[in-house]
Amino acid sequence: MLNTAVKAARRAGNMINRASLDLDLVKVSVKQHKDFVTEVDKAAEAAIIDVLLTAYPDHGILAEESGRTGAGAASGEEVDYLWIIDPLDGTTNFIHGFPQYCVSIALAHKGQITQAVIYDPTRNDLFTATRGRGAFLNERRIRVSKCATMDDALVATGFPNLDPATLDNYLPMFRLMTQQCAGVRRAGSAALDLAYVAAGRMDGFFEIGLAPWDIAAGSLLVTEAGGLIGDFAGNADYLYQGDVLAGAPRIFGHMVQALGHSGASREHTPGAPAPSGTSGTLTRASAPDEAA
Repeated sequence: MLNTAVKAARRAGNMINRASLDLDLVKVSVKQHKDFVTEVDKAAEAAIIDVLLTAYPDHGILAEESGRTGAGAASGEEVDYLWIIDPLDGTTNFIHGFPQYCVSIALAHKGQITQAVIYDPTRNDLFTATRGRGAFLNERRIRVSKCATMDDALVATGFPNLDPATLDNYLPMFRLMTQQCAGVRRAGSAALDLAYVAAGRMDGFFEIGLAPWDIAAGSLLVTEAGGLIGDFAGNADYLYQGDVLAGAPRIFGHMVQALGHSGASREHTPGAPAPSGTSGTLTRASAPDEAA
């Protein structure tokens, strides 16, 4: 299943790379204010779904552009296997030629993420994880950083630009993190930010209002690399709730302590509801002993 996901991600990545050579020819549509979709998003998603359903026709699909398709979509019946897909996370970056975007594919089995692929086509970086077997970057094992204090931590984030009403909730968190850590970075792709946490390139990550396709693959990468991920209170109910903290174990703990009472707990409608056949939660894996 992981090899099939890698094949799908590389096929989509090749399409994205070809399109990036002449961005003036790419057709861009506006889904809502500050939320863009291109013909490349749609073509890449179709290519991914074709690869996955050709190999596993009895699996379900939850994708950013086409929503719920595949097995169980029409009837609403539960499926054991659900692929969660973002064909181009960082579309705004892509259409501006800013090389920070990726393909994200995850497989949930009975609500638990078991396979993950995040592919950065601009750098040919392939992040993969299988539950219980570790996380890898270009077939080399990766671990979260050993950073233990916020003073030394480099933290990634994303701005809630799609829902201006949440900005008032977010800005105090941004101010707090800016004061407490070595630096805060906003690159524009949540999936790639989570992959960077897994690889130790970033020490932590926080964002509000994400959709499951932004989170799913990166969540497994982080936990398989020895990190922790949860909502702002440190709980496991984040995949469909959309507010996420992730990081090296000690940094995660510091961030929960700092942000858990910052106003992050709020009513929020993320980009997609929990599909039939899932609980809407993921189990937050404990870090291996050597990473604690």
